[in-house]
Amino acid sequence: MSSRWKPSVTVAAIVEHLGRFLLVEEHTSDGLCLNNPAGHLDPGESPLQGVVREALEETARAFVPTGIVGIYLSRTQRAGTGRDTTYLRIAFRGTVGEPDASRALDTGIVRALWMTPDEIRASAHRHRSPLLLRCVEDHLAGVNFPLSLITTDESVFVPPLVERA
Repeated sequence: MSSRWKPSVTVAAIVEHLGRFLLVEEHTSDGLCLNNPAGHLDPGESPLQGVVREALEETARAFVPTGIVGIYLSRTQRAGTGRDTTYLRIAFRGTVGEPDASRALDTGIVRALWMTPDEIRASAHRHRSPLLLRCVEDHLAGVNFPLSLITTDESVFVPPLVERA
């Protein structure tokens, strides 16, 4: 029996304000790590909807995407666990509003914080993914694609068919 390879699709919010980037500090199986506000794309949502949802869940801030920084492929292998996961990340640039004090942060998220590029580079040993720094560096280099780069077909929003018994 053959197994079909399926990368995990994630979306990430890249937010710079006054020379600092919005990150999250989160509990992971590797300890307390830093990441861009990011997460898995859910069934029935577009990448744009997914990044807005993830940023809100992880930072309690409304995210407004303005462009796409890049589309990235990375792989994580965990020795001794047999875990071997490939991620396809779509990174969006944008802005955020003030935090909503009535919103709790997503499970595992300790806090949202702002860091300079130099602070991010100096903390590479705490990055959840090498894509954190890569997305920041690409943003700083001015990489910016229009949101229209990604099209979500209407079929994504149609509820799945229910099989009759």
